[in-house]
Amino acid sequence: MSAGQIDPAALAALERSAQNLLNAGRFDEAEALLAPSLASGTGPLRLWRLMAAALRPQGKLAGTRAIQEMLVANLPGDYPIRFDLAETLLLLGEFERGWREYRYRYSLAHTTQYERKVQMPRWEGQRLTGKTLLIHDEQGYGDTFQFMRMVPWAKARSGARVVLEVNAEALPLARRLGGYDELVVRGELPPAFDQHCEMMSLPMAMQLKLTDLPGQVPYLSADPQRVEHWRARLAHLPRPLVALVWAGRPTHGNDANRSMALARLAPFAATGASFVSIQKGPAEAQANEPPAGMSLLSLSDEIRDFEDTAAILEVADLLISVDSSPVHLAGALGRPVWVMLPFVPDWRWLLGRDDSPWYPSMKLYRQPQRGDWDSVTRALASDLKRLVAKTPRRATP
Repeated sequence: MSAGQIDPAALAALERSAQNLLNAGRFDEAEALLAPSLASGTGPLRLWRLMAAALRPQGKLAGTRAIQEMLVANLPGDYPIRFDLAETLLLLGEFERGWREYRYRYSLAHTTQYERKVQMPRWEGQRLTGKTLLIHDEQGYGDTFQFMRMVPWAKARSGARVVLEVNAEALPLARRLGGYDELVVRGELPPAFDQHCEMMSLPMAMQLKLTDLPGQVPYLSADPQRVEHWRARLAHLPRPLVALVWAGRPTHGNDANRSMALARLAPFAATGASFVSIQKGPAEAQANEPPAGMSLLSLSDEIRDFEDTAAILEVADLLISVDSSPVHLAGALGRPVWVMLPFVPDWRWLLGRDDSPWYPSMKLYRQPQRGDWDSVTRALASDLKRLVAKTPRRATP
């Protein structure tokens, strides 16, 4: 029986088996299971969708992209497929089409809660002299910290009066950003406006290219009074002082792939650095039982908000973290940050490079193969030893 003649019962069974393998993270087995039915280059689109889901986590992005483009061509109204293609294109650094496809990020199971039903036109990059433009955040804190850099760019491009709306947690940092005319907190009624733009739609409106990055860095700053508080609080710790985050938000769809247990950072213990935990959420309790020999002070209970986090990052010599909001905050502050990335990372980290065009003060450490955090932590420990060797062992000034 040819690929195009799979009977309905056999097709349903094949789909179930492939989906079970994907759910179990057995991506190579899912690929092998699907391949015979798709070997001719034809076959049900449902199987091709599963094949793309099997290839991408293995880092087979050329094949993933080809399948996703075929699916978009055949199912242009299927927004989840278009969103998947957007993430692949952006990961490959193909910003022009990637940003266009990224506008389909709404109406998905995990993004419906973020969508704003705004009854005014979305800004598309044109001049708006004499008009008001509302720019509002939409997703996670890291997204807000990353794309706040574009607010002053949008004001310069549009010529408009810009109203910036952000979540309450980012509001104090936004006050020191500049590049807008009025600041409001999400949940309050904004003033009248003529057009609006989500913060993460600014790249599409302004046709952002890799060569436009990073712009002025730092573009966020810590509160000086908070900095002095944390400088005094941490004054007894020898340098270098390294802040740690080992787990992201558990509700994030990719959290199992990007987070780890503190125990995985055991190679850091022998480096001689002083560590502070700025981990928040369920994983913060792990700081009470650090790896043997690690000098770790947990600050989690003392951190009230991102103002505290920003101030700690100003005092610390370095942040080492998984892909989470503090890495964007550190990058936006221009502070040194080393990021531990999974084998196939989120699109914003691109591929095959140990630096980030978004943040000049950042270094990326990538898994050489899926799930291999040990190689990452060994590389970090080696670099950390070199940092310790050239840092005077003095307490915080």
